Amino acid sequence: MWRDIWWVAVHTLKNTFRKRSSLLVYVGLPIIGVIGSIMLYGSAGQQVLRVGIANEDGSAVIAADTAAYVSSLQHVKTTLLSREELKKKLASADLDSGLILEKGYSDSMAAGKPEGIAIQSVKGQTVTAYIKGMLNAYLDNTAAISRAAGGDRAAFDKLYADYRGGGFKLETQQVADTSLTKAMSVQSIGFLILFMMTAAVNLSEIILKSREDRTYYRILSSPISARSYVLANVLVNIAVMVVQVAVALVALRYVFGVDPGLPIVQLGGMLILFALVSVSLSLVIVAFSKNSAVSGAMSNFIITPSCLLAGCFFPISIMPDTIRKIGDFMPQRWVLQSIDELQTGDTSRISINLAVLAAFALVFFLVAAYKFGRNNDTKTFV
Repeated sequence: MWRDIWWVAVHTLKNTFRKRSSLLVYVGLPIIGVIGSIMLYGSAGQQVLRVGIANEDGSAVIAADTAAYVSSLQHVKTTLLSREELKKKLASADLDSGLILEKGYSDSMAAGKPEGIAIQSVKGQTVTAYIKGMLNAYLDNTAAISRAAGGDRAAFDKLYADYRGGGFKLETQQVADTSLTKAMSVQSIGFLILFMMTAAVNLSEIILKSREDRTYYRILSSPISARSYVLANVLVNIAVMVVQVAVALVALRYVFGVDPGLPIVQLGGMLILFALVSVSLSLVIVAFSKNSAVSGAMSNFIITPSCLLAGCFFPISIMPDTIRKIGDFMPQRWVLQSIDELQTGDTSRISINLAVLAAFALVFFLVAAYKFGRNNDTKTFV
């Protein structure tokens, strides 16, 4: 039996990959998916905020310190301008935001009643929120000093001078932001899942096509049984899935240098488990299809929408709660959820996720076997 299965599997592989276009479909598409994810996230990242500062309070210490504080913020590039120049540059979109410090601003800060400070932008709150948030902390500290001085300007100047002198030292260390590469890797896996499921259906359709061109019946006239023929197709399917996973992960990690945030072997193991789900689902589609046209229509109806709901194309966090709950019924979602949890170091639910994936595969295989066994259309498959 196993010799027959091996012979059919080798013969199927030779016929499938006789054309070079098959290599592109089954091996090249996962790499294209990785490249697509890199291009999608390549332009993302932290942008520099262009801020113009109009200091009309002259050489007043607090006004100068406020301007210096904004200039010291990360991802902010400041330019000192007059109020008129600031308005023109904001209108022409040469600046993202503008900070105006009016005359008397420093005195109002010393008196504990901040006035004469304004933030302007034609791009709305999405641009000004960062500057406002950071400035509020500085203004609150200055207001606290004013309250402590109790209206005594000399006491305020002394306390403020001590505050500026910095009686403490703060050391900072910059760490790499891995959120972008992790999101890139998850979306690459999402595209890989789509291509795996599509390839699985294409390979399982060989059973239908061989029945359409009568090859299937000629094989059954030999000592090879229908069960051996289907098992050989399953082995071919799994072998191609393993190659797809290996090629995609090697390209992602070692060719394009994207760190998925978890060991490659661990990630590959989860995807191979999902390969079983893909193969079993493809057998269900074939079992309920009378010909390859029906199979193609069913796969289009099932695979792409389910990948969309599961978050293969974009983060599921942006979806409504109702869609997220529907996505939990898709096997793809459990793979992506496992990757996300492993990236954050949470391994408490991994065993449950893998068990759910194994359950999906088992149920699909049982349904396919039952349907094949009940198929009385001229010949049974199993």
